[in-house]
Amino acid sequence: MKALEEMSREELLQEKQELLQAYEDYQKRGLKLNMARGKPSLEQLNLSLSMMDVMNSYNGMAAENGTDCRNYGELEGIEEARRLIAEIMDTTPDHVICFGNSSLNVMYDMVARAWSHGVCGSTPWGKLPEVKFLCPVPGYDRHFAITEFFGIEMINIPMTETGPDMDLVEKYVNTDPAVKGIWCVPKFTNPEGIVYSDETVRRFARLTPAAEDFRIFWDNAYSVHYLYEDCKPQIPDLVKECEIAGHPDMVYKFASTSKITFPGSGISGMAVSKKNRDSILEMMKIQTIGPDKVNQLRHVRFLKNAEGVAAQMKKHADILRPKFEMVELVLEQALVSRGIGSFRKPLGGYFIAYHAPQGTAKRIISLAKDCGVTMTEAGAPFPYGKDPEDSVIRIAPSFPPLDELTEAAKIFAICVKIAAIEKML
Repeated sequence: MKALEEMSREELLQEKQELLQAYEDYQKRGLKLNMARGKPSLEQLNLSLSMMDVMNSYNGMAAENGTDCRNYGELEGIEEARRLIAEIMDTTPDHVICFGNSSLNVMYDMVARAWSHGVCGSTPWGKLPEVKFLCPVPGYDRHFAITEFFGIEMINIPMTETGPDMDLVEKYVNTDPAVKGIWCVPKFTNPEGIVYSDETVRRFARLTPAAEDFRIFWDNAYSVHYLYEDCKPQIPDLVKECEIAGHPDMVYKFASTSKITFPGSGISGMAVSKKNRDSILEMMKIQTIGPDKVNQLRHVRFLKNAEGVAAQMKKHADILRPKFEMVELVLEQALVSRGIGSFRKPLGGYFIAYHAPQGTAKRIISLAKDCGVTMTEAGAPFPYGKDPEDSVIRIAPSFPPLDELTEAAKIFAICVKIAAIEKML
């Protein structure tokens, strides 16, 4: 079929009429399909069911050092859990504090502590006249929600093929003392699936912040979440790179098992310098007497080590890959081949970012909703929910069964074409 830009007005009107008829046919079916959030499917959740069998009343609740995991204590998490999280994050256990279920919770806590009590003795952010955060875009809406909640000014940083625009990052960080942090998802970014280059990681490590309390919030959400066994990109450990560059305190590195085992019942951790670690643990003494060590022990006994994690992730990939490839095929054949928008094929992570024709994303999402397809709101991958070009749409293929996802993708393509033709007309 012709590209839209090659069609006459009469041809566009004719195609629009045909699309509206197909759209109305779908509406009559009363579908309820969901591509809104990156939730693992039921099939993926079942991969970890046997984790519930690795601990019982007969096989003991003691950690390697003899700690009874049922009791208080071990504020930084049990050693074997810190070792497991370190392997997931490609760092060393001495840098790691191990927490409960949610790494997002830990990120919120780190911003809240900085806001109320400062970073390693610095002035609390809440007492400063202005606090700014850099936000690579498109990015993760829940990151932006945290900084918006605290009233922190967010600054868009465009993404490139190799990560954030580092010239712009360096300009802000190295010259403006009000810039206190940056959100980063360095591997398989949410939502575009970009992997930061080695040079980008090392440029982060070589930053010379104008603010002594500047911190890189390095969210390794998808560090082991590959879709293809023969393509597993690796990036340098920013914790180590910051040490080499002489800035060991500049990074907070986060990870969790949320999309490895159970998203609602996993373990998480962060890797930091000794100075940061001591400061964090001192404040944590007020907050808690210790994490859920039973769950930490359960995860270690189930996953065991990096090899066990890799085996588990291969099973996830086998479930996810057909879903991603089906959505990519629909986008390519129905839209991109006709000059309607673009997308980057991700090699891991949980999302596909479709760049619709400028000024159409909100209309597309509205059309999809009225046809029974729930998607992430237009603008969500940007601070304050404001996409300056009204273009980026985040697609989450993981949760629906393949047959439902296929229907949702076809409806989405129809909605995109309707919105694109409306704009052209």
